[in-house]
Amino acid sequence: MKRARLRELGIATGLLPTGPLNAITDVQGVRVGHATVNHDTPSVARTGVTAIWPAGPDIWSNAVFAGFHSFNGNGEMTGTIWIAEQGLIAGPVCITNTHSVGVVRDAIVAYAIRERTQQPWHLPVTAETYDGWLSDADSFPVKAEHAFAALDSAAGGPVAEGCVGGGTGMICHEFKGGIGTASRRVDTAGRTYTVGALVQANYGQRELLRVDGVPVGRAIGKDVVPSHRDLPNPAGGSIIVILATDAPLLPIQCQRLARRATVGLAWVGGIGANSSGDIFLAFSTANRVALGKPVADVGMIAPDQITPLFQAAAEATEEAILNAMTAAETTTGRLGRIVHALPLDLLQDAMRRHSPSSRTAR
Repeated sequence: MKRARLRELGIATGLLPTGPLNAITDVQGVRVGHATVNHDTPSVARTGVTAIWPAGPDIWSNAVFAGFHSFNGNGEMTGTIWIAEQGLIAGPVCITNTHSVGVVRDAIVAYAIRERTQQPWHLPVTAETYDGWLSDADSFPVKAEHAFAALDSAAGGPVAEGCVGGGTGMICHEFKGGIGTASRRVDTAGRTYTVGALVQANYGQRELLRVDGVPVGRAIGKDVVPSHRDLPNPAGGSIIVILATDAPLLPIQCQRLARRATVGLAWVGGIGANSSGDIFLAFSTANRVALGKPVADVGMIAPDQITPLFQAAAEATEEAILNAMTAAETTTGRLGRIVHALPLDLLQDAMRRHSPSSRTAR
């Protein structure tokens, strides 16, 4: 069966409407690009880089407010100390594999220098999850040129999902995982706002996987689709979630929004295992802070109007994870290891068996 997005399978999660693309790029100005590294010689590589531009190339001089949350900290996201201090992002965000954080982080600095940005120094944001089961991470296959390619290719519009970019070698709930995205629209404070999510999903235990509350992981057990491994801590792994919104949020509100990715992760079956790096970043494009100006005029949504955005963040995160799984393809990696894709026909069967009349795409 051809790989598809969740709603293309007739399955919907959540209550809120999606944006036109059901992607993080529904937030105006956000761009996404991938560079996929996939080769068998001189080493086996199933890896890459995914780049997110929060607000186009003028991000270097007009920063956006941001906040982050670490649900479980066995992972890395560079630049977060500076985000916690000043609450701004003034450059692109990249996601890659664990052993390539340094080279990708440095590549963003080199990219900024290439573009002759006016910032005197850079503390870029680069996050990771570990793809060493399928990819020879110790051979350092990701180079600066791949980060440049992801940054240069970033665009608005539909976002490639599954085994692409930083998600190429990732595993989710013991099925093939990777990159996924989704969005939600909400009416609050007298306007309609969008919240978009992009995930790099590489975590989870088969038995915990749920889709709209249905225990799909138990319905499609290891006796039906083999797991890639049996380890003492099969629930480990990591996930990076990037949330974008056009609602006017201050840094502390972005931090609060980032925390709500935890809810979407839990709905799918993530528990924040000890060995998992579950790190979430949220930014708002509504306020632009011109670097170097002495005063910035900004707006914020009232605290009692923010709850719908929290729901949107949770729902978009949930569906983005599931889109990563439904888009990803069965992958053979190093040492002949195979990670099977989530069978879409069996997913549909499981959903119909549990509630045949209500689980149709909205």
